[in-house]
Amino acid sequence: MPIADTNLSNGKRMKLFKNLDFNKLKNGLSKTRNKIVTKINETVTGKAKLDDATLEELEESLISSDIGVETALKVIEETRTALKSESDRSSINVIDILKRELTNTLEHQQNYKTEYELVEKYKPYVILIVGVNGAGKTTTIGKLAHNYKKAGLSVIIGSADTFRAAANEQLEIWAERAGVQLVQREHGADPSSVAFETIIKAKNIKADIVIIDTAGRLHTKNNLMEELKKINKVLSKVIDYAPNETFLVVDGNTGQNAIVQAKEFSKFVNLTGLIVTKLDGTAKGGMIFQICAEQNIPVRYIGVGEGIDDLQTFVPEEYVKALFN
Repeated sequence: MPIADTNLSNGKRMKLFKNLDFNKLKNGLSKTRNKIVTKINETVTGKAKLDDATLEELEESLISSDIGVETALKVIEETRTALKSESDRSSINVIDILKRELTNTLEHQQNYKTEYELVEKYKPYVILIVGVNGAGKTTTIGKLAHNYKKAGLSVIIGSADTFRAAANEQLEIWAERAGVQLVQREHGADPSSVAFETIIKAKNIKADIVIIDTAGRLHTKNNLMEELKKINKVLSKVIDYAPNETFLVVDGNTGQNAIVQAKEFSKFVNLTGLIVTKLDGTAKGGMIFQICAEQNIPVRYIGVGEGIDDLQTFVPEEYVKALFN
């Protein structure tokens, strides 16, 4: 995993850390690879030259692999256009072109500055985490905090999910594992007050990163969504630029439902990124292509295992490479 050094404006030396383990990524995507790439290989294997009929078969393979109809149509059309200027229509070359177009699908929303580039400007750098129950939100926060801590940053977590007593206990365990500070209140406390207390403490101790947890809201519950808006308002009163990021955590197993969640949450908060979890346990990893193609929200991190190091930075080219490797 690449590590580079940079100087912060306050003179502190910090290691910039990109958590990317290709072998772990490849192994974690094995079920998705079997579903997508196996079908593609079956379509093109043994064919010396690929024609339009074969491209239509490839299109059907992509559609049935959770990539989505519109996305599959666009990818195949781009592949067909690229092939017009190619004399080589062998299966190997067609797959290379297909990989390139799939990568382009993932990259079109990835033009953003990373948190590490911006943490120099914003201190503390404030991240709000949202998502429904069961998506892996609590464990993701722990892993994200671990990534930042390993990068040399000071991190504080605010446990604003006060609706579930177990949420505080789980987050306390993960905060301890990551070696970061945690602010929490009693069960049933006002979530906004936890967010307020966390960001005040972060300013006092000059923390680099603030991560605010929120209740696992069902995206159909408007009253709970309104609570999210209230937390946002409280954060911005203390620090006018907060939050810097709002990440939606979605379960890779849910496929199309993850896309619905992204649409619904976007109505209430300004989502700046998605974290897709549990990709190691599903064959539905193709949904990432659909999310990137249809939503104006980049995928920022993906979960490919249960370990504290298993939340990986999402790199489109590496994701496609891991699928086809």
